[in-house]
Amino acid sequence: MKESKLVQKIAFVGLGVMGYPMAGHCKKSGFEVTVYNRTTEKSQTWVDEFSGQMALTPKLAAEQANVILLCVGNDDDLRSVMLGDHGVLAGINAGDIIVDHTTASAEVAREMATLCAELGVGFLDAPVSGGQAGAENGQLTVMVGGQKDHYTAVEPVIDCYAKFSQLLGEVGSGQLAKMMNQICIAGVVQGIAEALSFGKNAGLDCHAVIDVISKGAAQSWQMENRFESMLAGKFDFGFAVDWMRKDLGIALNEAKRNGSSLPLTALVDQFYADVQKKGGGRWDTSSLLTRLQD
Repeated sequence: MKESKLVQKIAFVGLGVMGYPMAGHCKKSGFEVTVYNRTTEKSQTWVDEFSGQMALTPKLAAEQANVILLCVGNDDDLRSVMLGDHGVLAGINAGDIIVDHTTASAEVAREMATLCAELGVGFLDAPVSGGQAGAENGQLTVMVGGQKDHYTAVEPVIDCYAKFSQLLGEVGSGQLAKMMNQICIAGVVQGIAEALSFGKNAGLDCHAVIDVISKGAAQSWQMENRFESMLAGKFDFGFAVDWMRKDLGIALNEAKRNGSSLPLTALVDQFYADVQKKGGGRWDTSSLLTRLQD
């Protein structure tokens, strides 16, 4: 493995609301960074801001690096940038390591890891939590699946944009952990939405009530960071409902495979479907409150 280059040359594939700032943190931390995005204009904007390099295909990006970071939309997007004549695997070398930050299925993570192993390439599934603000502030939490030596090798890279990361097991473990994360969030946000709706109908000063109960057992990140915008009816920011439905769909499919019962998750997923029908697919997930106010 080319240790001398591992912490010097990085390719970042996918410059969405998460990937764009994550790649920027890598460049500001002193790494050489080559970026690829389906929209070339987005790559050029990143290069203009951070003075890195851009590639016209995932293959060309991978050829310039020893660590390849991915952050795309879903299973199909991952296969699209990984496979084919112009995919990452066409430009990668034995000893390189791929770190996939996409929130995808554990199944596709294992599929990609198998293909990588055949080429002598490391693969880590490493979905993140913390949203756009966490990416911009370099404060993400990263859940990792894969081999320990691969994780150790790229940990200095992950540290550029993460406040905490942990290896949780073999490939697929990161995605399974992210499913648990989204299951927890869905239930908490629905609970806060119902509490705020109840409080308003009861004629309470919800700001004052939250100030009290957030100091006790009801406290959560969602309560601390979302109750004010929920009360103000502001939802045009944050983690989109469309993304959450994609993630909950992955979790529900995995639950069918492993025999888990997720009745609350399935219910909240349908509540998010109601929000989508209201035109709120791009609203923040805290918009669950809107369906209680009709």
